[in-house]
Amino acid sequence: MNTPALDRISARLCERLAVGGNTAAYRVPGLWLDPYGPQDPQVVVPEQFFLDRIGTILAELPRPLVTGHDGPGDWGRYAVAYNLFVRSAAAWDHDGDGQIAVGPNPDGWRETGTFLKAITLLPFIRSLGCNVVHLLPVTAIGRDGNKGNLGSPFAIRDPYALDEGQSEPALGLGAEVEFAAFVEASHHLGLRVVVEFVFRTAAKDAAWVGEHPEWFYWIRADVPDQRPGELAETAYGAPLFMPEELEGIYRLAGTGRYVDTIPPHEPFRRMFTVAPQPEDVRLVGGRWLGTVHDAETGQPIAVRIPGAFADWTPDSDQPPWSDVTYLRMYDDPGFNYIAYNTVRMVDDRLARPENIVRGLWDKISAVIPYWQETFGIDGVMIDMGHALPPALKQRMVSRARGVDPDFALWAEDFDLKPGSRAEGYNVCVGPFMQTVRDRRNLVRWLRELGRTGVVVPFMAMAENHNVPRAVTWPGGLAYALYAQAIGAFLPGVPYIHGGIELAETRPINTGFDFTQAQVAGLPAPALHLFSAGAYDWTRRPNLVASLRRLHAARAPYAELITDPGPESVQPVETDNPLIVAFRRGRPGGPGLLVLANSDRVAPQSVSGPVIPVGGRITDPTTGKELDAGVGGTLVLAPCQVVICRL
Repeated sequence: MNTPALDRISARLCERLAVGGNTAAYRVPGLWLDPYGPQDPQVVVPEQFFLDRIGTILAELPRPLVTGHDGPGDWGRYAVAYNLFVRSAAAWDHDGDGQIAVGPNPDGWRETGTFLKAITLLPFIRSLGCNVVHLLPVTAIGRDGNKGNLGSPFAIRDPYALDEGQSEPALGLGAEVEFAAFVEASHHLGLRVVVEFVFRTAAKDAAWVGEHPEWFYWIRADVPDQRPGELAETAYGAPLFMPEELEGIYRLAGTGRYVDTIPPHEPFRRMFTVAPQPEDVRLVGGRWLGTVHDAETGQPIAVRIPGAFADWTPDSDQPPWSDVTYLRMYDDPGFNYIAYNTVRMVDDRLARPENIVRGLWDKISAVIPYWQETFGIDGVMIDMGHALPPALKQRMVSRARGVDPDFALWAEDFDLKPGSRAEGYNVCVGPFMQTVRDRRNLVRWLRELGRTGVVVPFMAMAENHNVPRAVTWPGGLAYALYAQAIGAFLPGVPYIHGGIELAETRPINTGFDFTQAQVAGLPAPALHLFSAGAYDWTRRPNLVASLRRLHAARAPYAELITDPGPESVQPVETDNPLIVAFRRGRPGGPGLLVLANSDRVAPQSVSGPVIPVGGRITDPTTGKELDAGVGGTLVLAPCQVVICRL
């Protein structure tokens, strides 16, 4: 396998070693050295450490990448994914001073996560049974409106540029070489790489503003932003609607046709101005400012780029997004504002071919091919894809598949919509993460899956970067493993959100499913999505060994488990309503029985005909067999999941 970027890094490391290399103590977690070794930190010479890790990876025979046979990009059906947030997962307190430094040390090595350090994590990720790495955005980050000392990776300043903060100044090779090396190492180990992008929003200080201010919305610079909890139409924030207007908006949303949508009130619309000309735009203190002229008086008006807010619902209580803004996909003077009917449920009068901002669409549709051709990525996760114009998405899919017919597109959608596959998506987030928390909802959903099948595989995960960590829910470690284990035997993608295997408790972000008290206790600067932070790679107990065993136990049944058709999931009634039971496999064919104790506190028993006579009942997370006992009664520990081949 050709690895030019890895070779360049290795050569540079050798050069540094030849002249003495690092001069300060440099500690790394034990699992970075050996995925199966002790967890305790060890002191290393960084140049030698990275050189050895790259050498160990390349010494292995190249592994094949996961493939599919159902259509373009459908290898996702057979994926076991690891969600890697490079900046935190590959961060460590290397000098042992108790904090994660934002900048590099005198020798040029960072404590925040970098692509080079992420390369050393790949053998560990592969050891968990994963064959795909899903990266949260790694592009250049904006600074205007940042909520922490690093900024959100979703505040994309330039989708064509990498975040240089994720490269090691000690090497002096830049983020492009390090990221290319990361992809090379991943592919060598048989790991496909999926990168997340947001195409509907951009950082408020986006690189495109200077040349194309018309791609953005502008408001008068003297309009203040709404304060938290403020409901005033004299300040900028999500537009306010009366109860009867909200009722009409929701009624219209239910029809799926957006004709004569209800606009925001006039005071909100008056905040917006025309876009300034490029020569009238300047970057001042990291913030884009412009000048336009009043149409009646000709007087100059100072203007700025407004922040964004939740695209749905129109009465959402989500806090404003101070570091991003919406891109102007269509241009019509009658819809010169940001609201639900210009960014999500776009009014039919606006969403016309003649209103398309064609230069912006061309720029966006070329992003994915650039990453394919420059770095060889295998897929993208499209955040807020539901708010992209369908015609633009079709163009993006067509161009990506023109470069690589097997390129995969993953969606943020939480619903298993039949239309997702028609739009070109191969995997979607889906509802599993919330559904698995409640036994009754889970059973109802399993029945639905049995009736309809699964058009697009969903992410079978206990948590993601926007919700509380699974180990903080009632049941703790046992619940986190329960959710992952149930998901592993459904027609979805077993998905490890980085840190769950280490029993991490601090969330990446407080996006949803948090109480007001939890949000108040986790201000944005304290969250890894916005500020420097690291996972605890030394925490015990953890779920590392359990997840390895789970995915190893799943592997022999992969074809049966990944079957997405109707009746491939069949809920099974038991004599104990607290036991969730379902069969995988079509009626009359081979099958697999899954039994799970939904009680997070007490053991529960199950007996009767549901227990196969003489069947081998095993706990896939421990590898141990269970005895059904006299009379065929099985006792499951709190949150325990077992399987039996039928």
